[in-house]
Amino acid sequence: MSNPLLEEQGLPKFSAICPEHIEPALQETLQRNRTELEALLQSTEAPTFDSAIAPLEDMMDRLHRVWAPVNHLNMVANTDALRDVYNRCLPILSDYTTELSQDERLFDLHRTVNQAHEGEDTPEAKVLENSLRDFHLSGVGLPADKKKLYKKAVSELTQLQATFEQNLLDEMAHWSTHETNAENIAGIPSPVLAQAKRQAEAAGLEGWLLQLDQPTYVAVLTHADNRALRETFYRAWVTRCSDQSASTGKFDNTQLMDDILKLRHDVSLLVGYINFADYALATRMAESVDAVEKFLLELAEVSLPVAKKEFATLEQWAGTKLASWDVAFYSEKLREEQFSISDEELRPYFPLERVLDGLFSVLQKLYDIRVMERTDVDIWQDEVRYYQLITADGNELGGFYIDLYARPNKRSGAWMDECLLRRRVGSEILPPVAHLVCNYTAPSDGEPTLLSHDEIVTLFHEFGHTLHHLLSRIDYPSIAGTRVAWDAVELPSQFMENFAWDTDVLRDMSKHIDTGEPLPEELLTKLNASRVFHAGLSMVRQIEFALFDWRIHADYDPKYGGRVQQLHDDVRALVSVIQAPDFNRLPNSFAHVFSGAYAAGYYSYKWAEVLAADAFTAFREAGLFNPELAQRFRQNILEVGGSKDISEAYQAFRGRPASIEALLVQDGILENADARQIQP
Repeated sequence: MSNPLLEEQGLPKFSAICPEHIEPALQETLQRNRTELEALLQSTEAPTFDSAIAPLEDMMDRLHRVWAPVNHLNMVANTDALRDVYNRCLPILSDYTTELSQDERLFDLHRTVNQAHEGEDTPEAKVLENSLRDFHLSGVGLPADKKKLYKKAVSELTQLQATFEQNLLDEMAHWSTHETNAENIAGIPSPVLAQAKRQAEAAGLEGWLLQLDQPTYVAVLTHADNRALRETFYRAWVTRCSDQSASTGKFDNTQLMDDILKLRHDVSLLVGYINFADYALATRMAESVDAVEKFLLELAEVSLPVAKKEFATLEQWAGTKLASWDVAFYSEKLREEQFSISDEELRPYFPLERVLDGLFSVLQKLYDIRVMERTDVDIWQDEVRYYQLITADGNELGGFYIDLYARPNKRSGAWMDECLLRRRVGSEILPPVAHLVCNYTAPSDGEPTLLSHDEIVTLFHEFGHTLHHLLSRIDYPSIAGTRVAWDAVELPSQFMENFAWDTDVLRDMSKHIDTGEPLPEELLTKLNASRVFHAGLSMVRQIEFALFDWRIHADYDPKYGGRVQQLHDDVRALVSVIQAPDFNRLPNSFAHVFSGAYAAGYYSYKWAEVLAADAFTAFREAGLFNPELAQRFRQNILEVGGSKDISEAYQAFRGRPASIEALLVQDGILENADARQIQP
């Protein structure tokens, strides 16, 4: 039987991949890699980068080609059968990775080759530098008994993190609320209600079946007139995977969180770090645990008074004390009054197709790159599309799949992921491919999907990540594209968000579905002015997440365990403005930290946002589509991946370090502030 996961050419054949293909493909690929690695290690020839290290990069790419489609399908088209084999394969994959990283012969090989490249400023030298660092982080020098402990801990950690994510998916699929009275759902946008009606019909019910996907949750909290319904949704959302959830603890992540934190701490101690936060910084821009805490508290010091004033004003305007499930609703009403603008007033101007055209137009104006759709590509869902990036002279730079609609078997949120890595085979460059994923409300009854402005910003954000992956000019997968210091990985995405606020860009990509008219100048002005609305509240919310993530890792004490809820409450008392109810268990669904790549790294959003705001200031000063500046940003930030130290790369672009003032001014938190410099 042919196995689509083992095909080494072309795009993945997603529709042909079955659960029974996965484990055989993984085992065969790992065995092939082990055989080639052993031959390489047994070679008697003097090793060079091309003869000894480049083949390791090829092995990495081969494994990625097999596993990336599986990982992707697990997130966007999850089934019980796929999940079972996925979970069986995780420890196999983890053991292989640890096996390589603790192989002293392989470590010695890298040290030998590194002697010829020390002091160089080349991609090859950076590959070697990172590899030697990662060997140490994986405990290559540990005695055999501690190596065994490390391997066991990492394997268990991989499985626990996957279980956390799967519990969250199951919890959300498990919950729904059925409404038959139209008065109870007044105010909820019609596209969300149309979807809820289809879901009710599919279940053989009258009325509307509202599920716990992200677009529905946001729509209810922001627009539902029915306060009891808002509270119901809020409670369901913030108690997911906890002892307070409607599933009565069936998918409870509480113990998983403690176990995950313990294993991360154990791994850190084994390789010589004082905690997981300290361990994580070995691959980051930030210099120390204290530096990250200081950065977050500095932002909080400036933002907290602004946030408190904003919330006091909101409660005064509402004329009542506001519970957590009231804030988004009254904020939207106040925004409408202050700026005479609302999400639902804006949506008709932003049909999805028009927004995509506008996004692709920004790309062409910045970098002279066209986007061309291909319709002959195998996909995993009917509405998925595939696009290519084409240069002015007709060359393909890369491609990306786009999967935009919420589904029950799909992870919530938005993200970019790597599908294929850029590779050089002889004189030929095999272009990279990305997945761009969002969770918008699907179109219904022939009507187009209409986006809120927040959804447009999210699309631009994920497209920034996509460009970072696709525009890389580095030939080694380990340092290409988004393989940068993690606290800088959000720079390209947050930089792109700024274009979604620009008046000219918004005008060009708006087209009313009935009149065909662009967004009127009056609404453009109001939308742009609304950017700083409740910026303080938004800032302290992100600081709350980041500081919580940081402290559960930096302050972990084996004597007391994770203390997750206690530390979350402590952080809230320090930086939060909106009082959370006692039943709030938000950490239990914090997938970014407990199952994603942002463990001891959520601060990266704000760290990189400083870089992005400062970078965009240069474009405002020189002209939004200044070709020379855009080329400098592309060459120094987007193309170099992790081949350059990000601090040096940013200074090469900007001519100086980033200013924290740029972000505070952009968000309206400071109008005039003394410039303070981040020193990465």
